[in-house]
Amino acid sequence: MYPYITVSMLVGVRTEEMRALRWDHVSLDATPPAINVWRSVRKSGDTKTKKSRRTLAIPDLAAQALRRRLREQEADRIAAGSEWKQTGYVFTTSVGTPLDAANVRRAFRSALKLVPSVDPKDWTPRELRHSFVSLMSAGGAAVEHIAHVVGHSDTSTTERIYRHELRPLIREGATFMNQFASVEEIGPDWHMDPLFNLPGDGNRSGDPPPPEHN
Repeated sequence: MYPYITVSMLVGVRTEEMRALRWDHVSLDATPPAINVWRSVRKSGDTKTKKSRRTLAIPDLAAQALRRRLREQEADRIAAGSEWKQTGYVFTTSVGTPLDAANVRRAFRSALKLVPSVDPKDWTPRELRHSFVSLMSAGGAAVEHIAHVVGHSDTSTTERIYRHELRPLIREGATFMNQFASVEEIGPDWHMDPLFNLPGDGNRSGDPPPPEHN
């Protein structure tokens, strides 16, 4: 489950997309490495929405985990011998057959028992995608970029489902103000006079004083 968990958390693929991922949709030798998220285990075999059908560059750690998975699967194939079923899926049982949701849940909980800082009861495979959104948001990614990567049709879906993971960071104000009021100009001793002599509306000396409040 190490490769499954790593790719889920660092790429943000849905559980039903992970189980449907095939090796012919994985490009580990590309620059950068990438996966084609074109299928799911839904009845139709298609992804949840049209926007969910996407090709994603993957981080180096996820690519390394998939290479490890390739080696592990080859070892499984040799061990299984004539019982091996060649299905082309990335994540399979020890005899090559596709994983179902119950397989993933059991293996996921067993894997988390090996992580001292984690209580397996607090996690489900689906929450790895929530962790991905949280990491992107913490890294400063805009919600539009997050929605695009996770395959949502619009940002409202992302904001509704992952509202607890998103940390909106509005940068425009700080970016513009840094042009007008620098640390050097205002000074470490909080001399306020320069603040009231900034260009444009920064200088409001001609305006009437604001009403006083008791």
